[in-house]
Amino acid sequence: MISFKNKRFSLLHAIIFVALTALITFGLTNFWKERQFVAKMNNSTTFSNNYNVKRMEGFKYIKPLMFVDDEYESDGLMEVKQKITGIIDAYKATGDLINASVYLREYAHNEWMCVNENEKFDPGSLFKVPVLIAILKMAEIHPGFLNKSLTYNKVVNTGKNVAFASKTIKLGQSYTVKELLTYMIKYSDNNATILLEENLEPKILQKLFSDVGLEVPNIYATQYLFTTKEYSYFMRAIYNAGYLSVEDSEFAGELLSQSEFKDGIVKGLPEGTKLAHKFGEAGNQNEKQLHESAIIYLENKPYLLTIMTRGKDNKKLSQFIGEVSQAVYTDMRNQANAAL
Repeated sequence: MISFKNKRFSLLHAIIFVALTALITFGLTNFWKERQFVAKMNNSTTFSNNYNVKRMEGFKYIKPLMFVDDEYESDGLMEVKQKITGIIDAYKATGDLINASVYLREYAHNEWMCVNENEKFDPGSLFKVPVLIAILKMAEIHPGFLNKSLTYNKVVNTGKNVAFASKTIKLGQSYTVKELLTYMIKYSDNNATILLEENLEPKILQKLFSDVGLEVPNIYATQYLFTTKEYSYFMRAIYNAGYLSVEDSEFAGELLSQSEFKDGIVKGLPEGTKLAHKFGEAGNQNEKQLHESAIIYLENKPYLLTIMTRGKDNKKLSQFIGEVSQAVYTDMRNQANAAL
């Protein structure tokens, strides 16, 4: 006969055994889950190993953040990418377009996509934006530089045939650097640009290219080719205020918002849409190139759009840019409305 005392002792052993078993099982389960979680993090496409982070070099204690880029295009922009590809194919089929590239980045979620990402173009007057940034950086290094007076006293033949001409500085007159920046960006004046470039320290422009991760330009070269994605770094640097001071970035954006060019991206936008933009033209008699890059301030859905084209007729290229702009704006607006 088993006593009550022995029964109590056996029950205590049973309780201890069950508790230890549960504890060991819990520990092993959590250990296994943790290992699975770590493995998932290491293999996931959503963590930092698939992001490219660009920081500015040259400082002792800080590394200012310039860009954070997802390595992969966004699934949410594939529909508009297909529409753009269809527009490109249609224009190529009629002979109105040789080729084009389109880069889109929406800022609400920092997503991007690009059509013909590796295609390179001569930027033409788009190059005035990096010159603008470099001049403003020079003014940060040398306070008072924007108020320096420069005299336009010699005509330089650029050899460029300009299809979209506007105002230009006058021979023999003096202008402040700040006034010349207005002529360069608002009116895309080549004469103002040349005068500014003559007074720009080349190392500042070269450092800009290095800082955004591009090949440093040869100052004696006649051209520098860009993809749409590469060129967009300059517009992004202004919008992010990651390269210039906040005040100078705002000033650059304000100048770009004053651009008089209406024969491209603006044609695809509702009247009164706010944007900061710059166009460029290049090419020769046999082949025309027309490009534009713009930050469109759509409410709740601002985005950057860079379009570069190659064809036979500037009017057809202008029409193409407007059509792509309209398709992108419609998609961005629909996404913004759906998010409300």
